[in-house]
Amino acid sequence: MKLPPPDDTWTTPLPEKVPRPTYWPAVLALGSVLMMLGIVTTWVISVTGLVLFILALVGWIGEMRHEQREQS
Repeated sequence: MKLPPPDDTWTTPLPEKVPRPTYWPAVLALGSVLMMLGIVTTWVISVTGLVLFILALVGWIGEMRHEQREQS
């Protein structure tokens, strides 16, 4: 399969800025799992999951806001 030759109308794509990798989504997921696991086990696990969930949410949003300020 041959590709057609480039036209004069084709343009070079602009480089995309990829966000930095972060662990916050994984911590958020862990907090969610612990909250659900605590429903069937003990409230201590639910509270631990809630604390992790809130910590991850605040950390992830803070990191996104910091990254957005760097771009502008």
